[in-house]
Amino acid sequence: MDKLYIDFNCDLGELEDGGLSDRLILPFVTSANIACGYHAGNKESMERTVRAALEFGCNIGAHPGFPDRENFGRTEMELTRREIRQIVRDQIASLGSICDELGATISHVKPHGALYNMAARDYDISLAICEGMIDVYGDDCPIIFGLAGSKTKEAAESLGLLFAGEVFSDRGYMPDGSLVPRTMAGALINDETEIINRVIRMIVNKEVTAIDGSVVPIQADTLCLHGDGEHAVIFAEKISDALNNAGISLVPLNRDQING
Repeated sequence: MDKLYIDFNCDLGELEDGGLSDRLILPFVTSANIACGYHAGNKESMERTVRAALEFGCNIGAHPGFPDRENFGRTEMELTRREIRQIVRDQIASLGSICDELGATISHVKPHGALYNMAARDYDISLAICEGMIDVYGDDCPIIFGLAGSKTKEAAESLGLLFAGEVFSDRGYMPDGSLVPRTMAGALINDETEIINRVIRMIVNKEVTAIDGSVVPIQADTLCLHGDGEHAVIFAEKISDALNNAGISLVPLNRDQING
């Protein structure tokens, strides 16, 4: 085994439960992707989630999505490159101002939902996201999280940004390495044993089995669990325990760990 550590991230600040589920998940993860108010969340939830992430020693990331709360940011939108750049910039800046007030730092940016998936296959959309980050941070950008092997990696590296390849504990994969659309069977994985086995294989062997049975190579810098899932709290604890038992340490991602 040539990699004995992984960053474990979770999308948080998205539910209207006063942060209850987030606080139950945070002890088991190392990075929090915080909704920035467009697809979910608001100033109050951002402040609450940043405070909780600091309390549990987790990295803090911006989780910008499409301005589409009705569909939770999971419906594709036709926006121009300039518009995507602006909504990403505005959301990062919004969370960043809260982090500044609380003495926190944004370590990474992870697009949400449909924006994430569109960027994975569209170089120009990925460029727009990266440009929005550069608008806020200049030459000192946070790490960008994106689907392993995707166009986001190409765009980030073309602009000099650090890219972390993300793999998913609770999502199915297509033969090309993309995620199974949520409208298709096999998109979501709810079997605890299957999730754990897949996670360890993705980290140790850097591969995953697609829905057609083919084996897809992947780069696993950070592992995602969706915080809005029905079993998210239970899965967070089970995955954390399984990784530790397998000798894989959970470590917040830093710039030196990226192998990409």
